[in-house]
Parts: sequence; structure tokens; C-alpha cells
Amino acid sequence: MGDGFVVREALVLDGSGEEGSVSDVVVRNGKIELIGASEEPGLTIVDGEGLILAPGFIDCHCHDDLAMLREPDRLEKVAQGVTTVIVGNCGFSLFPCDIGSREALRKHAGGLLGSLGNHEVFEDVNAYADALLSNGMAINVAPLVGHGPLRLEVLGYDARPATAEERMRMSLRLEQQLLTGGAGLSVGLVYPPSAFADRDELVALCKVAAKCGKPVAAHIRSYEAGLLDATQEFLDLLRASGARGVLSHLQAAGKPNWGLAAKALLALDAAVDEGIDVCFDMYPYLAGSSYALQLLPPSASVGGIDALKAKLRSPEYRARLKIRLEDPAVDAEGWQSKISVIGWESVLIAGTENPSLKALEGLTIQEAARQADCHPFDILERLILEEDGATAVILFQLSEDDLRSVFTHSGHMVGSDGIPRQDGRPHPRAYGAFPRVLNKLAITDQWFSMADAVRRMTLEPAMRFGLIDRGQIRVGAIADLVLFEPTFRDVATFEDPRSLAEGARYVWVNGQAVAADGKPTGIRPGRVLG
Repeated sequence: MGDGFVVREALVLDGSGEEGSVSDVVVRNGKIELIGASEEPGLTIVDGEGLILAPGFIDCHCHDDLAMLREPDRLEKVAQGVTTVIVGNCGFSLFPCDIGSREALRKHAGGLLGSLGNHEVFEDVNAYADALLSNGMAINVAPLVGHGPLRLEVLGYDARPATAEERMRMSLRLEQQLLTGGAGLSVGLVYPPSAFADRDELVALCKVAAKCGKPVAAHIRSYEAGLLDATQEFLDLLRASGARGVLSHLQAAGKPNWGLAAKALLALDAAVDEGIDVCFDMYPYLAGSSYALQLLPPSASVGGIDALKAKLRSPEYRARLKIRLEDPAVDAEGWQSKISVIGWESVLIAGTENPSLKALEGLTIQEAARQADCHPFDILERLILEEDGATAVILFQLSEDDLRSVFTHSGHMVGSDGIPRQDGRPHPRAYGAFPRVLNKLAITDQWFSMADAVRRMTLEPAMRFGLIDRGQIRVGAIADLVLFEPTFRDVATFEDPRSLAEGARYVWVNGQAVAADGKPTGIRPGRVLG
């Protein structure tokens, strides 16, 4: 847009949560130069009358790590007004690895993200950043350092505490990543090998994050019956280390556990009052998504996927595992089977890369078992044996009351938790989370004002992840912006999950339009932030 542009007479929601006002906004050289009436000649004019101008949305929790490499135009993100994504969540990142752990990392990350090539896992954050920038990208990315790769590099899938020497090796590796571009540490305490870490290991790594001034994002050890204990475990890590934290996708899964989310919020409030710097994120849907292996207890993955497949050849082990999945008891590690509290009928087979399993896409495990005249466990076993448990699943497990409690709390930020795999029918949150918050939750359901909704998507995550001069409309801030219609809405559904959101007229990243007049421009001005 020439040397600069001005958005004329838009309703400006600046990210602070305060109600907006109609104004002009001038952008030059990638930054906001003026907020107020402007008659400066030579600027490209963008008509904002009747539209809303906000800071570009920050998806503070997503799994776009691989998609950023393969689909750098990120059309579904741009259509939602998202200008920055935080990747590497839940302990999964595509780095770091050495020669000895490269194959293990490829399988580990591929379980969640879909099959990876050897060239799609990286020695360190710099190599990942170089790969991203080699093709360019439409939006910015801030990569967290996953605990999973750190542990794979040092201990593999050994289910034991790390020694002092091993903790030091992981800590040094983490510090190197954080000082050279990593945006923070992420842990996934339900996912092996992260699930095998003890308190000493986790405190040591959190102390490194605190030393580097970076946050710790945690998929905690349980979102079922153990939610409150798992929340306290995370708060203990933050207390002991001095790190600031993000509790990932706060929720209570399974009807027997509904209502626990409100109690977890009380624990977080008490921690904040104590001086612990913690907040949380969540997506605006009653269903979550993961991969089939998550339905098993972490102990099943001791030794990795090949060891699990070998164990399943034992009729005795198979029988014990089948019983365990339908038993709601909480084990000594705080794990409760999702199947026991939501049922096989609430697990949708969403995406598979194996042609032998394609006919199962769009069926629940219960429906697939009925068609095959077998027990649902037999279907889950097929997903493990024929696709290493990497099959994408959607889990219908949450309550509206819990979701509202979480979303209306002031400590909440919006994160899609989207997993944009190329196969199957992904969860629609990857395509519609942000306009859904603005339209359904803010306007239709009136859970909060639109200005407050924008705050949860912009300034709050920018501050949490140290994204300086982003997430706000103020003079001198970087011009990541979205201009959208008041009717901005999500269109994606569970039946048709890849439909793009409607109503984002313009999206600017670092002052350059990646969408104009509602259409992608093909420009790739995104940066790696850390």
C-alpha cells in the first residue's frame, strides 16, 4: 500500500478491553503512526466506515508447527484475523533433536501432527526458524520449546526420573533454545515421554524458563477427576521456580467431572493472590481433539510405540488394558480413563492417513465397532496397530456451564488448540475459533463485550508471551491489524470443518496486507518471534 495507508472512520478496539471509538488509524513503515483524524496526502485510503479495527489476533495455543512449513499462506488463520500463532504447545515441538533422537522425535510429533518427513524435525530453534523463513509465511510464529523433544534427546522413552546429570543436560539444551529464539517452555504431562518426568526435573526446567524471562505453558497431568490435583501440581512448579505460567485449555472432561473447572478457577485465583503469575487459555467448543494414543494410560507407552504394539500381542496385556479403559478409577499418577467418563460413543474418528482405515473417518468408535460387529476396544487396537495410534480423534466431553465459567473469567485467553492436519475432517476450531468468540459468545450469548473479547485475543497473550509492541493499537506499535465486519462469523462445523470464516475485510501483518477486500494477497511478511 505505497508508503503508508490510513484506515478511515473504523470503530477502533485497541486491545485494552475498553470500549472503542470511531477514528482514523495511520500506518507507515510497518508501524502505527497516528490514531485520530488524518488528512495527510499520499496515503492509501482504506474505508473503515461501519467496520471494526482491532489488533491482529494472537492464537496463543495451537499446533500449527507443521502447517506453518507446508502451508505458509495459512488461509484459515488469515480468514479469522489471526496474525500470530504460538506453536510448540503441549510438550510437542519439531525441535530440538540430535542424531540419536531424530527418528523418535519424528514419530512423537507425527502422532499429533500427522506423518513427518526426516527434514521436518530440526536440530534447534534456529534451524526451524530458517526453514520457516525460507518459504516465507503470511503470519508470525512464536515457537515454544517442547519438553517432549528435550526428554527424548536425553532419556528416550525411559519411564524413570532423570538423574542430576540428565536434568543438567536438558536444562542446558533448553536454555540454549530460549536464548536463541524459543518463546517459552511447554510441557505435556499426560503425553509420554513428558508424563514420565518427576517434580525435580520439571522444577529445574521451569527455573530455566524463569531465568530467561520466558513463560511455561502446561498441558497438565489430568483434566478428568484429577483436575484439581493436576492444577495444584502446576502451581507448585511455578511457585518453586518463579516462572510465569499458562495453564493450557482449562476444562473438566466427562460428565462425572463437570463442575471441577470452577473449583480450578478458585485455585488459580488463590495462586494469583499469593503472587504467582498464572493465567490460562481455552477454545470456544464443547469438544476437544487429540490423537488415539491419548486414550491410553501413559504407562502403555513406556518404551515407545513399537514396545506398545509388541505388548498388544499378549492376550493377557490386551485384556488388562481393555478393562482399564472402561474403569473410572484414578490411578496413582492421577490418570483417569477418558473412555470411562465420556464413553466410546463420544470419540469421533476424525482423520487417518492409512487407506485401510479411511472408511472409519466420520464414525464414532462405537459406530465403527457396531459396523464391524466387534468391541470398541478392537477398533482402538486397530488404530494403534495400523497407524501407531496417530489417528486424529474428536472428543465430545465438556459442559456449557464449565465453558462459560472459564471464558468469563478475567484470566482467560483465546487459544484455538487447532491441529491442522491435512487428512480427514479436523476439529472446526482450527477454522473458526476467533470469529466464534466474537460473534456467538460476545454478541449472541453476551458472555462479555466485544472489546473484552478482543482483549483476550490480543493484548493479554502479547503480554503473556512477551510479544513487544504487538496486540494493541497505539502509536509506535507494530501494525498487525484486522478490519472486520460486525457480522464476522465462523462457518466451519463438525460436518464441514474446513469452511473459512466470513467477514474479515483486511488483515495486515507487520504493516503489509495479507488479505484485502476479503481475499488473500499471497504476500508473506510473517516473522519468527521469540
